[in-house]
Amino acid sequence: MLPPATELETERLRLCLPVQDDARRIYDAYGTDLEVTRFLSWQPYKTPEQAEPRMRQRLEDLASGRELSWVIRRREEPELIGLVSLFPADHHAELGYVLARPHWGQGLVPEAARAVSDWALAQPGIYRVWAVTDQDNHGSARVLEKIGMQCEGKLRRFAVHPNVSPEPRDCWVYAKVV
Repeated sequence: MLPPATELETERLRLCLPVQDDARRIYDAYGTDLEVTRFLSWQPYKTPEQAEPRMRQRLEDLASGRELSWVIRRREEPELIGLVSLFPADHHAELGYVLARPHWGQGLVPEAARAVSDWALAQPGIYRVWAVTDQDNHGSARVLEKIGMQCEGKLRRFAVHPNVSPEPRDCWVYAKVV
C-alpha cells in the first residue's frame, strides 16, 4: 500500500487531497462537459447532486488505500481545474487524470501526471506505473508519451467509455517501469 501524499507541487501546480466539497467544484469545472468526459468511464453529470456519491466513494477509497487522488490547482489560484489519481495494486499503480477544457493545451496534465507517476515510482515496492487510453484519445496518448511512458500494445475490447459506445473499446496500454 502506498503512503498517503497530502500535497505535491510542481512549477505551476499544487496537487491536494480532495474533500467532499470538491464534488461541486468538479461539477462546475468539467463534470458536465461532454468533450472532457468523452473518454471517461462515467457520463457527464446532469445536476450537482450527481457528483456527491462519486466523491464520497473516492474519499472512502482514499481512506482504504485503494486509490490516491489529488485535485489539480494552479499554484496561486484556488480554482479546481482537474484531478489525477493512482490505483495501487501489488507492485504497480494505474494512473488516471482529467482536466477542465479551458486548461487544455498548456502542458498542465503532463506536469501533474509526471509529478504523481514520479512520486509513485519513488515509493518502495512500486516498479510500474501504467495507464490505458482509448484508441481514439490521441491527446491522452501524447500526455503519456510526454511523461516517459512507452506504449506496450493494444488491449482489445478493454474498457467501456459510455459517452462513445456502450460496448468495450480497444485501448492502448502505456507504462513506465523502474
